[in-house]
Amino acid sequence: MNLKRFKKLGALALSVALGAVLLAGCGNDAGSADKKELVFSKSQGPYSELFEQGIQPILEKKGYKITARDMSDLVQADVALNDGEVDFNVEQHTAYMENFNNKQGGHLVALTAIPTVPAGIYPGAKTQLSQIADGDTIAVPNDASNTARAYAVLQKAGLIKLDPSKDLSTVTKADIIDNPHNLNFVEMKSLTIPSVRTDFAFIVITGAIVYNAKIDPATALVKEDILPHLLLQLVVLDKNKDTQWAKDIKDAYNSPEFKEYMKTHNNGLWYVPEDK
Repeated sequence: MNLKRFKKLGALALSVALGAVLLAGCGNDAGSADKKELVFSKSQGPYSELFEQGIQPILEKKGYKITARDMSDLVQADVALNDGEVDFNVEQHTAYMENFNNKQGGHLVALTAIPTVPAGIYPGAKTQLSQIADGDTIAVPNDASNTARAYAVLQKAGLIKLDPSKDLSTVTKADIIDNPHNLNFVEMKSLTIPSVRTDFAFIVITGAIVYNAKIDPATALVKEDILPHLLLQLVVLDKNKDTQWAKDIKDAYNSPEFKEYMKTHNNGLWYVPEDK
């Protein structure tokens, strides 16, 4: 074989190989819209468990194979979702998602509200709100969105009054305009609050913390009125929001089968949105 002919054949082989790679790539992109193997980020808490027990069986009946990838926290979960390492998560409310998008340059979108565990005021060293005394100390979460939830539920309980001109979703300690019992509020990591609850007269904790700490939700002294931006959401990448698999997960959360599941498995822990 002469050198000129060898070069032509080599160029043809390279062209065919590149074409095959490009076609394969196009095939993967096209197939992603209706793929049947999905990965979701899993955390320790009620929301992942609710998905696995109530939603995953519905999806498996439609031919889906679901794999969980354990995450240490929600930041890691959102980074993995934004990078395409997982397909969806079911662990966050809109306020958290929007904060991630703004601070991390994320492209996450919420598809539907899902059952949510309310935050609430729970006993610490004292068991009834009628036992409140001047100067008592109350523990509240220190992350922005959940801090606001804490002060909102404390206002609902009549313990403080917040500036009515401020958005309840962003209130802080500085927005307290009336504190008749001169209560002290200690802002700390949510995960650590249950272990030191008796150091405080009362504690304010969110639903996932209630669940993980195995606290009976029936012992809540006051539960929050969940604002729309605090409802948990099914979250995916923006580019995947119109895929068939995303639609099927959304439909599963809103299906008669799942609603029936919640009727028989809700022990008072869950707030189930009526219009999702």
